[in-house]
Amino acid sequence: MVLSYENQYSHIEYQRAWIEIDLGALSHNVTQIIQLLRSQSVATGSPSQLMAVVKADGYGHGAVTVAKTALAAGAKWCAVATSQEGIELRKAGINAPILILGAINNPAEIAAIVDYRLQPTLCTSQQAIIFSDTLAQLKTTIPVHLNIDTGMSRLGTSWKETVKFVQFVQQLPQLKLASIYSHFATADDPDRTFMDVQHQRYQEAIAHLKAQDIIPPLLHIANSAATLSDRALHYDLVRVGLSLYGLYPSPHLQGSIDLKPVLQVKARITQVKTIPPHTGVSYGHRYVSDRHTQIAIVAIGYADGVPRLLSNKMEVLLRGQRVPQIGSITMDQLMLDVSCFADLQPGEVVTLIGKGDRDTILVEEWSDRIGTISWEILCGFKRRLPRVYC
Repeated sequence: MVLSYENQYSHIEYQRAWIEIDLGALSHNVTQIIQLLRSQSVATGSPSQLMAVVKADGYGHGAVTVAKTALAAGAKWCAVATSQEGIELRKAGINAPILILGAINNPAEIAAIVDYRLQPTLCTSQQAIIFSDTLAQLKTTIPVHLNIDTGMSRLGTSWKETVKFVQFVQQLPQLKLASIYSHFATADDPDRTFMDVQHQRYQEAIAHLKAQDIIPPLLHIANSAATLSDRALHYDLVRVGLSLYGLYPSPHLQGSIDLKPVLQVKARITQVKTIPPHTGVSYGHRYVSDRHTQIAIVAIGYADGVPRLLSNKMEVLLRGQRVPQIGSITMDQLMLDVSCFADLQPGEVVTLIGKGDRDTILVEEWSDRIGTISWEILCGFKRRLPRVYC
């Protein structure tokens, strides 16, 4: 195992809590996705390429290590949300094409994009003008990717204005068209109705471009869910985030390819005590014991990314067995009912997310219990938890 930072206390024995990242599982997932893509793309007649989405610090897994591992396993592109995320990858020695998915309007940031060879997304004609004027001053050109809004109602120019938007960008000499893409709003829904509407709009927009003799160099629209659900959506690139990390975007896609969870969350017991009946536990006494109860205090809390909403709703694995969390989860600690064990000692490790000898706790278990999505859980784990790569 290798920790993601180095100091005199970096050995695992000093850690109160940490995240383990299985790089073998990550490579396996990349391989599985690429094997899926190797079936001929309907749109291009050649295999689509994998764009590894490593924004938000690689969904909490560590962007630099994830990107290097994914590229070594066969991914060809990386995608980030911000220029700062892209710069971090470049400074780490990553040379693959990097697409910035977010919108940028600041001339100083545009200069940084040029310096670090990043590829921006343009969403509007006004944004294109800002880029063109700045690049003219810098006396350079860059590749740009145009975001077409087919129904997400987030970033992008309306699909109905695609031809006008592309023609406007093409007449700006500093901008070199690299791709035209869109993003699905409901790809993880078993009901494909609106996804099919978005796809039809995208196809129509591209057809109108071709009627004007405009052939986009690259086309892409598929996120993880669309990649797993329909090969007709692969086009030239697929932008895979969640499934890279071993999670399925929706229950109906479970098992569509063989994915392995990459992340485990572990922490140590710091104290064991017994409390009498009718004793409140933690802030607000949201749990009150009904018997003599042995409790273990574990050194991890909501400041590390364990949602407070999971209070009294989660379990952990201790010695391979599930035990319940009790009381309010606090900033740095949480409590367990460990009455089933007679000989617990401080220093023992509990698994909050991950695999035990006889059971596994998945990220989806947390998200289902508090009514959120697995993406939010993954992105919530803070950097004060060391990432241990194994």
